Amino acid sequence: MSKMSKKLLIGLLLFALIPSAGAKLSGTPLEELTPKREHRQTTMIITRVINKYHYNAAPIDDRLSSAIFDRYLESLDPNKNYFTQQDINHFERHRERLDDAIRSTDLTPAFEIFRVYRVRVNEMINYALGQLDREFDFTIPESYRFDRKEAPWAADHSELRELWRQRVKNDILSLRLTDKAPEEINETLRKRYERTLRRTNQFDADDVYHFFINAFTLSIEPHTAYMPPRDAENFDINMRLSLEGIGAVLRSEDEYTTIQKVIQGGPAALSREVHAGDRVLAVGQGKRGEMEDVIGWRLQDVVDQIRGPKGSTVRLRLLPAKAGSDGPSKVVTLERNEIKLEEQAARKQIIEELEGLKGYRIGVIEVPTFYRDFQGFSRGDADFRSTTRDVRLLLEELVAAEVDGVLIDLRGNGGGSLTEATELTGLFIPGGPVVQVRKATGELDIEQDLNPEVAYSGPLAVLVDRSSASASEIFAAAIQDYGRGIVIGETTFGKGTVQTLLNLDRFMFLGSGGDLGRLRLTMAQFYRINGGSTQYKGVIPDIPFPTDGYGHKVGERALDNALPWTQIAPTDYRRSSSLGDLSRYLERHRTRTASDPGFRFLLEEEEALRSAREEHTLSLVKSERQQEWKERQEQRLERLNRFREAVGLPPESPESRAESNDDPEAAQASLLHPDSDSDDPEEQAIRKIAIHEAARILGDLISDASATRAAMVE
Repeated sequence: MSKMSKKLLIGLLLFALIPSAGAKLSGTPLEELTPKREHRQTTMIITRVINKYHYNAAPIDDRLSSAIFDRYLESLDPNKNYFTQQDINHFERHRERLDDAIRSTDLTPAFEIFRVYRVRVNEMINYALGQLDREFDFTIPESYRFDRKEAPWAADHSELRELWRQRVKNDILSLRLTDKAPEEINETLRKRYERTLRRTNQFDADDVYHFFINAFTLSIEPHTAYMPPRDAENFDINMRLSLEGIGAVLRSEDEYTTIQKVIQGGPAALSREVHAGDRVLAVGQGKRGEMEDVIGWRLQDVVDQIRGPKGSTVRLRLLPAKAGSDGPSKVVTLERNEIKLEEQAARKQIIEELEGLKGYRIGVIEVPTFYRDFQGFSRGDADFRSTTRDVRLLLEELVAAEVDGVLIDLRGNGGGSLTEATELTGLFIPGGPVVQVRKATGELDIEQDLNPEVAYSGPLAVLVDRSSASASEIFAAAIQDYGRGIVIGETTFGKGTVQTLLNLDRFMFLGSGGDLGRLRLTMAQFYRINGGSTQYKGVIPDIPFPTDGYGHKVGERALDNALPWTQIAPTDYRRSSSLGDLSRYLERHRTRTASDPGFRFLLEEEEALRSAREEHTLSLVKSERQQEWKERQEQRLERLNRFREAVGLPPESPESRAESNDDPEAAQASLLHPDSDSDDPEEQAIRKIAIHEAARILGDLISDASATRAAMVE
């Protein structure tokens, strides 16, 4: 078949797929969704850079091509709501040809697939809009599979329309269960569906390229990704020490933009009304600007709406983490301000008079991130901010307060400066290697603590959880390898790779111009001083908490193509001390936690969350759905009130805890991982569960060490 015939066939196919009635095709014209010259140029540069510099680049062959094919389809239609098996069969001819397409920078197959995708979205959304006016019978026994990630593709358009009929019925039922009026339900869903249609039609050729090229990079390794020029600005903001906005880290989850983390010292944190897990429904500018619905928007577009100059006002309509997908929302008014990221400074507290602590006083230093004012350091500022400097001062204060031991709290610490992780380790050891860094070339660098001074030599423990990553893992691993302290909590995240950001323009020919964006490239891997990597396995605590078993599907271990755990030769180091046999401390810990109401609550919540994640369907019978909702609420309230009673808090009423059954994960997220700076007594009590038990474990070590010293004196 000639090239012209192929183009004609594809054109006729796409024309036949475009719905003729009711379609809303405003936005980027379909015929403009074709590769650009700069896309070809960027692909050529990315391919060369990965082949030459990536730490563990996979060969661009048929095997990788198949992985790219599957990932690209998943990125477009993750829940299998639009493509049919017939479409997939049609696309299959590209499965083992995408490697050839990438090498030759022929991006036609990716754009062909996307054009079919956009047509399918228009078809299905228009079908859903037509279903809003029908009367549904909510007594007919049937169910809706809301999670279709592992389900087969719909066989044909007839089966796909049936899935969408069930989806619309489910959406209506969900809103009915919140007592919304029929007219309000119809209007809410109409706007929701039209928004999806509008946003999909607004995707341009650059967006299509972004989807595809990241399907390529992420099929090699999960931390290698392309950043178009627009996204590169966001990265710059995160790397600088300040930004102007509300002080929140956002992420995209399905159709929602979700608050991933509230930054201490920012307007969101200071308001006490914005929490991790909250979803952004709408954004309004100024005190009286119209609230613009942002459900279904791209993350970058929502960020653009929220970000703004210092002193200006932004209003957010939030769906709290504790509410369901159709629960009650609230409007929060914030004044944008300059957010100093180093305000996530380390802070201290002293735990004393705690039952089971045997009268000891434990100093706790919480380290939210490994921060360092690189600009201040470069200028030679004598008082530049850094994690190590702040922790040194806190240690001096705790020593002056005559604490019996120190606990470093790294829960939720996602990492930061490698220099700070190295220097912080140096506060507790008399010099020596801290971490090994192996580059793609095989060259090995060893980060050393060169300062023989020890800021604190007393009993030490490190508390970690499944969100402790990167620099946190380096510090915890070094403390563990030196035998300097005991590591307590949950197995850490397992991110042991090093990324660098490359400006792709530097690889262009002189005078070619343009802005090709950047490539975040994995170029090295961390190894402990004992030779094992922190990659994938993470740091396994000496004393694991009962909740540790629920973290095996998080972090690097949850990624299909994460780099595996490997091992190299250990470096030359000397253990500074020996903690001896820790089995007796583990046994005491297990005895305590078996009857501890806090850990019982956490385990029950984890188990409920695990069960919820294993559910993939919802009943479309109203009475059954109401009963399921009621039982879930009652069980959860019973667990919560049992815990509240144990910690001296009054019981909650069913009305104050009314939550939707459609989003159980969001409803429990803030309970399992509350903000460290929350002033809510319940969240404070939950956060203390782990820190109090870690203090008791450290108290056990101190007690045994004291008894040993006393026996030696006698």
